[in-house]
Amino acid sequence: MVEGLAGPLSRRTLLKAGFSAALAAFLPFALSGCTSKRPDLLTVAGGEPGGFYLEFSTLLAAALERHGVAGRATAVSTGGSLDNLAELRAGRATFAVALADAAGEQSPEPGSAPVQVAALGKVYENYVHCVVRRDSGITGLGQLAGRRVAIGQPGSGTSLTTPRILAAAGLDTRTVGGTDADGTVAVVSLGLNDGLAALKAGTVDALFWSGGVPTAAVAAAQQEVPLALLDLSALLPELRKRHGAQYDRVLIPEGSYPGVPAVWTVGAANLLLCRTDLDAATVERTVQLLVHHAGELIPQSSLGVQFLSPETLINTAGVPLHPAAANAYRALHG
Repeated sequence: MVEGLAGPLSRRTLLKAGFSAALAAFLPFALSGCTSKRPDLLTVAGGEPGGFYLEFSTLLAAALERHGVAGRATAVSTGGSLDNLAELRAGRATFAVALADAAGEQSPEPGSAPVQVAALGKVYENYVHCVVRRDSGITGLGQLAGRRVAIGQPGSGTSLTTPRILAAAGLDTRTVGGTDADGTVAVVSLGLNDGLAALKAGTVDALFWSGGVPTAAVAAAQQEVPLALLDLSALLPELRKRHGAQYDRVLIPEGSYPGVPAVWTVGAANLLLCRTDLDAATVERTVQLLVHHAGELIPQSSLGVQFLSPETLINTAGVPLHPAAANAYRALHG
């Protein structure tokens, strides 16, 4: 697990130059290597505006189209991981980005036939942000007792991860408007943009968000209201005890957000997913795209560790690779 972060220049240099050159000998560079018919349209389920999911998905869709994986490709805005999985299982999306903990649930929509989901690779690390106003006086998670907290938009991966974090911290929760109780956290289902607006307005005391570093919307809010991030890393042993080894200790480095010092937090793998019945040729071409055109898939705003190398792409946190993806990586490694 790489916990330190390389600077943007060195990382992009690695991805665009040495990395791609080193792999050229192993995997056919031309995506035209597969001769079967390409799909007319591929859809990538993304996330909220201002978040990393939608940025990454938009870049991926453009690359899929530009390199001929499909005649046309498009990214769609969603609530996040859980919505993306629902779109994937329902056949409304070809690919989806989702947190490993959400993908590991493998739960179909109520009343629908079971549809299995597989990974094409681990594309980057997600960082759980617990954002508070700097003038709030809140310096630790325990101080959220008795406060109002935005826990993510319904359908997002954040809305799955945040209750796990609060429970691991021993904090009881209630919904806003529910029965009041001393020491409970009043939770509000707000996503990134609405949650930041509420935080700036003072109607919530903290916002949980799971995304890349930096998240553009958080960086923009920091310019209006000074913000701080809480250290969540002490919860990692309890989270792993309850939910398995799908969470990591990761660092949000100093300078990611102006004026915010480095802070350790909880991270989870972000996976690029598809249904297991997606045709092998499309999967293979997409893996080739991830390997050979990795530099095209990094949003300019991102400083986070990118997992676009064979060694890390296959580390999918227990979610099985699509058989065609596994074959492509196996060929790459010999």
